Amino acid sequence: MVKIIIADDHSIVREGLKQIIADTPDMMVCDEACDGSELIEKVLLNKYDVVVLDITMPGTNVLDVIKRVKRQRPAIHILILSMHPEEQYAVRVLKAGASGYLTKESAPAELVKAIRKVSQGRKYISTAFAENLADTLLSGRAEPVHATLSDREYQVLCMIASGETVKHIADNLFLSEKTISTYRSRIMQKMNMKNNAEIIHYAIKNMLVQ
Repeated sequence: MVKIIIADDHSIVREGLKQIIADTPDMMVCDEACDGSELIEKVLLNKYDVVVLDITMPGTNVLDVIKRVKRQRPAIHILILSMHPEEQYAVRVLKAGASGYLTKESAPAELVKAIRKVSQGRKYISTAFAENLADTLLSGRAEPVHATLSDREYQVLCMIASGETVKHIADNLFLSEKTISTYRSRIMQKMNMKNNAEIIHYAIKNMLVQ
């Protein structure tokens, strides 16, 4: 039996996921968490096989959460469930220690397939994204400029590109507006950009936002 904990800040999403998994006899949702802190506390106290983790919980840096969970429970498998396209975060969450990445628009059967695969110690990404990665490696193309950004800088880049204000980003990440402005300055310096319009254009061109 695969023991699962679901971490998502929306109770209706958690209920929907539990309903999907309830129809699968070899899986059981035995716990849930509404944010990263609660997830980390529960992982420390209990044993689970798989974490189904939402990528965009308020006040949570999902990459930090992944790393902390894996430090506490190296054997646990983490499946990221996201509203963002794979091009935006999949590689970074896998490098941080996640076992798979699934978009929320995927069919229920795909969720079950992904959970089963990561619970067996394997990696899960979509076939289309795997092909894109293979094409990039085989073509010998250089890494994109955004690959030089730190995880936090990349997170801020994506939020700016989605049209969020400095204040909204600061509130969402529980950081000061001054800190976010500093990250923005570093991003523009590293990527040789002058304003938000250039950041948005780059993000759209490289499919970092929908």
